[in-house]
Amino acid sequence: MGTHGEKRLADEMTLTGGRPLAGTINVQGAKNAALPVMAAAILLRGQSLRLECVPDLYDIQTMCRLLCHLGAEVEFENGCMTINVPDEIECETPVELVRKMRASSLVLGPLTARCGRAVMPLPGGCDLGSRPLDFHLKGLAKMGADIELKGGAVTATAGRLKGATITLDFPSVGATENLMMAASLAEGTTFIENAAKEPEISNLAEILRLMGVQIKGDGTEIIRITGMNELHSASGEIIPDRIEAATYLMAGVITKGCVTVRGIAPEFLESVLNKMEEAGADIDVFNGEITAKWKGPLQGVTVKTLPYPGFPTDTQPQMMALLTLANGNSVIHESVFDSRLLHIDEFRKMGAKIEVQDNVAIVTGVSKLTGAEVLSSNLRAGAALIMLGLAAEGKTTVRGLEHVWRGYEGLVEKFRSLGAEIEIAEPAVE
Repeated sequence: MGTHGEKRLADEMTLTGGRPLAGTINVQGAKNAALPVMAAAILLRGQSLRLECVPDLYDIQTMCRLLCHLGAEVEFENGCMTINVPDEIECETPVELVRKMRASSLVLGPLTARCGRAVMPLPGGCDLGSRPLDFHLKGLAKMGADIELKGGAVTATAGRLKGATITLDFPSVGATENLMMAASLAEGTTFIENAAKEPEISNLAEILRLMGVQIKGDGTEIIRITGMNELHSASGEIIPDRIEAATYLMAGVITKGCVTVRGIAPEFLESVLNKMEEAGADIDVFNGEITAKWKGPLQGVTVKTLPYPGFPTDTQPQMMALLTLANGNSVIHESVFDSRLLHIDEFRKMGAKIEVQDNVAIVTGVSKLTGAEVLSSNLRAGAALIMLGLAAEGKTTVRGLEHVWRGYEGLVEKFRSLGAEIEIAEPAVE
């Protein structure tokens, strides 16, 4: 994929199930770390940010185009990205890019801090229910920005932002990131209380430190940022993608195989590995590698999604897929997003037995799944349906893959290297 223009990827794949996956994959850079770090480049003036281990994904390309629209120059090849930011940039973001991706909202904080004004249509992305920008906007208002919501867009106006103590009602990752970036150019010191603790937050903090910002407390509930008058060029690295790693590990277990992921810190995945072990998977951590192996019938478990270090909502659909073939009942409580159970109807088409009560899914394990035609409603649901297709008897066709390409680099090649039988329908030429 080049930086400009979008390569068309297949919207449909057919999987032949029943083959145990086996082998080793290298973990890609984390999408959810790369996007805020790319947005942080906006804080620079006549400087550049160089990043390594950036995954080549639809969402990354969308952020590239958004930065280019604002006036930056982006070079991106073989996982290395350089973002050159001029002295003057645009402060209005285009609706066609912002509506493609929820993470577009990450430019709001840095744009307001850098330009004194930001205009942004309300963003799109996966349909996971109501994820308002309230926390972001309240935080910016606390720092002195004037916020106006009108005609489906938000306008933030400020002189220089002022340091403030901001207490988040919920440890929102996006709000924490936006406010960290905004605080980096604010006058004085900002405290973000009840901050998100995800590894991706610490990755952003590390890059901001390399750019000259004084930040302490990332990875804890209170982050302290002392704003600077200006920042300088920096080079940094994107952390490995814990959600991608978890997806392949679970795919190994659901197909009664053995998959090893290389290059990810096991503590990033502790809550996921603990639940997989509790369900009966054999987990081995050694020398920078994590291996998940099927060693016998799985058992039902109870899972509740929570902010980090709790069980991640981004691995809930994959865990549910795994538990469709576990003995007994499993209870999955989705407490982070209010529409993250939309994939259940598609699971049922393949023979999964799942009942839903509000945001709780009760999964009764079945002895086998059967291939079917299914539709991906969002990124992680798409990955879970691919897992089910690899475990089911017969052939499964998964449609709506545009969601999957937003988060998994080289997915087809990686699964094939593990022994999966996948046929790709070439995209129609427009």
